Amino acid sequence: MMKQTIMTAFPHSKIKADESLSHYTYTKTGGPADWLIFPESITEVAAIIKWLKEAGVPVTFLGNASNVIIKDGGIRGAVIMLTSLKNVEVIGNYIIVDAGAKLIDVSRIAYEQQLSGLEFACGIPGSVGGAVYMNAGAYGGEISVVIDEVTLVTASGDIQKVTPDDLDFSYRHSAIQESDSLVVQATFKLQKGDPSVIQKRMAELTHLRESKQPLEYPSCGSVFKRPKGHFTGQLIQEAGLQGYQIGGVQVSQKHAGFMVNIANGTATDYMNLIHYVQKVIKEKFDVDLEPEVRIIGQEVTEKQQKN
Repeated sequence: MMKQTIMTAFPHSKIKADESLSHYTYTKTGGPADWLIFPESITEVAAIIKWLKEAGVPVTFLGNASNVIIKDGGIRGAVIMLTSLKNVEVIGNYIIVDAGAKLIDVSRIAYEQQLSGLEFACGIPGSVGGAVYMNAGAYGGEISVVIDEVTLVTASGDIQKVTPDDLDFSYRHSAIQESDSLVVQATFKLQKGDPSVIQKRMAELTHLRESKQPLEYPSCGSVFKRPKGHFTGQLIQEAGLQGYQIGGVQVSQKHAGFMVNIANGTATDYMNLIHYVQKVIKEKFDVDLEPEVRIIGQEVTEKQQKN
């Protein structure tokens, strides 16, 4: 009934019912969404969120599902995925980007425009929206350093612009994580740079990423935040957990900070392996590993198991 109503309200929107999210996540795991919606403009996002709020339907937001584990029971209500929002505009030293654009692509556009500041992002597979949400970073760079302005859609469907000061950025954190707002656009402030220097740095970081990260298997990227005074991968190696496997998911043999889906693993396999690694690291080193990956959704119900 709801699908028919929402499709009547938004006849030009792309909406799928009871859609398996494993088709979209980088881990290739995750249960179904009751409704999966792909808006194509910021105003469409705002209108859909407003409609869903008035209809009392819970809403979950996904970027391009690269740094997320969705449990095998899936997500009730509506899931809004922003992969169709990917416009990019360059004005002087500023790049204005829709949230669904891939950060890697934006870093390449910056290079083409001889703009420096996003070199660190040339190997981050996530979307711009997800990167702002979690203050993504790599190789000494962070999103918060280059953000000038962010456009949000609030839980009520209002569009608002905020500055970095409003977002309380810290390591892998932004104030958006404690709100019900959705990042729909970001403006990066960069500096003019020497294209040969920018290209050399991006080539170095790309080589580092390809040589160290297990890109040949599905994964959610770096699983844990870096604990103060330690390196996560080193702790896991020293605990003898590299290569440890539960179900189809393994602590990567190439980089111990990653968990890879090598044999049709499930989100439950991921969850069990995460908990096991946390338990062992706590016992051996008295260090608490906090997930960097976003974990959402519900466990499998008895009804789903029977089906």
